[in-house]
Amino acid sequence: MTKKQTIIGRVSQLAKANINSLLDRAEDPEKMLDQLVRDYTNSIAEAEEAVAQTIAHVRMAEGDLKSDQDAAREWGNKAAAAAKKAGELSAAGDTAGADKFTNLAKVALGRQIQHEDEAKTAEPAITAQNAQVEQLKAGLVSMKTKLEDLKSRRSALVARARSAEAQSRVQEAVGSIDVMDPTSDLGRFEQKIREQEALVQGRAEAQSASLDDQFAELEDHSQDAEIEARLAALKNQG
Repeated sequence: MTKKQTIIGRVSQLAKANINSLLDRAEDPEKMLDQLVRDYTNSIAEAEEAVAQTIAHVRMAEGDLKSDQDAAREWGNKAAAAAKKAGELSAAGDTAGADKFTNLAKVALGRQIQHEDEAKTAEPAITAQNAQVEQLKAGLVSMKTKLEDLKSRRSALVARARSAEAQSRVQEAVGSIDVMDPTSDLGRFEQKIREQEALVQGRAEAQSASLDDQFAELEDHSQDAEIEARLAALKNQG
């Protein structure tokens, strides 16, 4: 199997590949897509070169075919001219001249047959090479389309994978926070807030108690004054 045939086979295989099926079976779809992108890119480059070489060979073969066809026609015309001349000389009684041009006609006919045979041999090969070119071109079109699809799918898949990973991390972080667990970060933070709130409340109550005591002292002094006033009034009555 030639290198060109190997490339044709690989192009055909990749062009027919079921990408969805490959991704479904892949353990790591992202890596699978990266590998497929590399395979397609490399195979496309090789196939394009194979197409260029095949076309070059076909064009050269077609040029040779045309040369053989032209030569066959030219030698056919020469054979006809020689045969005509031989007939004219034979009719004129020039046997030697007629034999000479008869031999020339035979030689020309031999050359004509040779070029016709070469043309007949070349035509199937050229047809086969043109078929290869068309096969490669069709495969290239399909592969280039799939390559663009692969690239777009890879971007979408990577975005989905990163989004899923981010969501997983958020869920793990949220799951690690247990409001009812006093040892968790949130539990410790809540306990600290409760302690601060209790301390503020305690300070408020302490300040309130101090004011009550002061007012109580004022009330005690006011009673003493009332007592003295009433005592004085009693004394005055006596």
